[in-house]
Amino acid sequence: MPANSSRSFGPAPIRADEFGSLRSHACTEEHVVLTAIIVVLQILASIALIFLILMHSGKGGGLSDMFGGSVGSAAAGSTVVEKNLDRITVVVAVIFAFANIILLLRLQ
Repeated sequence: MPANSSRSFGPAPIRADEFGSLRSHACTEEHVVLTAIIVVLQILASIALIFLILMHSGKGGGLSDMFGGSVGSAAAGSTVVEKNLDRITVVVAVIFAFANIILLLRLQ
């Protein structure tokens, strides 16, 4: 192969007149920082969801009994602790769902 070959491997170089059209699709620093913040929020929400779901009492009592959530087997699901745990879990689940939707739209 000659030394002056115009053959190149990989993507074609960007010409100056094409650069303006790519500018609107280029990632700005603000876009990257905001996406990173949303990813961190999603990771924290997923860890919180795991913890909160494990705290719920199932048929056997759950981890919430260790922290005073159990009054008895008849009223185990209606305690104030269980109600607040349910509310917090729903809020964190909504945050997790919105973070997923926002990341899906931002990374398309």
